[in-house]
Amino acid sequence: MATNAETAYESIKGNVGLNNGTGDWFEVTQDLINKFADVTLDHQFIHVDPEKAAAGPFGTTIAHGFLTLSLLVHLQASLKGGDERPAPNFSGLVAGVNYGFDKIRFINPVKVNSRIRATSVTKDIDLKGNAINMTNTLTVEIEGEDKPALVADWITRMVFA
Repeated sequence: MATNAETAYESIKGNVGLNNGTGDWFEVTQDLINKFADVTLDHQFIHVDPEKAAAGPFGTTIAHGFLTLSLLVHLQASLKGGDERPAPNFSGLVAGVNYGFDKIRFINPVKVNSRIRATSVTKDIDLKGNAINMTNTLTVEIEGEDKPALVADWITRMVFA
């Protein structure tokens, strides 16, 4: 008899390579950047001093890379329009937790007042005892830019009873 994790795995293992959709645009404001700087105690001028940053390498303030990374939770929640797939069987699911990242690359700075959004593709699904690790590659696009802000392979662990 299959466990709940095995049943769930069988219902989603074919999702590898499928597009999970594109999210809504989100504006990164100076207020958000300043609040993140306060929480992380990272007040480098390129983030919080518009006058000094204007003379710097980016011509304006930029979001912290870790701010953009932390917004993945919000950006992923707005994904819609992905590839068709059968409904998963998650009977016995107890919890879904952030397991970590395999790879993160900060490619292009997010300038203040830019709009960003995420796209996601399922990269891997692994059965691990009573759990499933699902890795999604998330790309954070910057409106009007050719290169994305970041690309990250994010692992979520689903634990089953």
